[in-house]
Amino acid sequence: MQDSQTSETTQKTIEETIVSGILSAKIRPGTRLSENQLATLFSVSRTRVREAMMRLETRGVVHVSPRRGWFVVEPSAEEAIAVYEARRVIEAGLLRSMRAVTDEGRKALDAHLNEEKSAMAAGDRQRLTYLMGDFHIRIAELSGNAIIVDILRDLTARTILISMLYQSEFYAAQSHDGHCRIFEAMQAGDFVRAAELSVEHLDEVEMGLDLTTRPDPLSELRSSLSLPPKTVSPTPGSKKPQLQRSN
Repeated sequence: MQDSQTSETTQKTIEETIVSGILSAKIRPGTRLSENQLATLFSVSRTRVREAMMRLETRGVVHVSPRRGWFVVEPSAEEAIAVYEARRVIEAGLLRSMRAVTDEGRKALDAHLNEEKSAMAAGDRQRLTYLMGDFHIRIAELSGNAIIVDILRDLTARTILISMLYQSEFYAAQSHDGHCRIFEAMQAGDFVRAAELSVEHLDEVEMGLDLTTRPDPLSELRSSLSLPPKTVSPTPGSKKPQLQRSN
């Protein structure tokens, strides 16, 4: 029984370490995750690593390529649209269901927004990337619903992967202002307005993506060889996918 609990804890540690690496933008889309290397790092068997990878695959974070191994997903434009649509539905629904914010919750969100300000002032983009995603997870945590927290954490991780692929500019100030407006509505007890603002905020972020850009599969090797980035044009006749709005 103890061995079973230990292996389950190890698998969860592997999963959460990888997800945390994505949330902090340290692990990029398309990164290869070697079973041998992970087994060495976590002092476990390849079987335990494979089990963790399979669970991450069901969470939409990694995929397996036959004879090549495990890789962090590279979401397509269609998947990007679906992820943002899911986030709008979940986050707006969550906020509409809330009735109040505790003093502890209010202090936690206020402290988080101050961290965003500090990271912006320091120009720490990696820290900002993590904080911008974590704000939404913190709101979910206030609900006390662990299932929603887990779902939103995975969606946020996929959103960050999407941003690394399709976002050419980082609008930190705009995202921070959106967070502040949501928090102000929550403090005022107007959760319907907070839900509307969360949808507007996600719309703004999604509109900042260039979903006509196709990822360069040789980007890592190109960078290692100090070759210039490849500019990939949309295929003839292709159009930017229409963004579905949720009101």
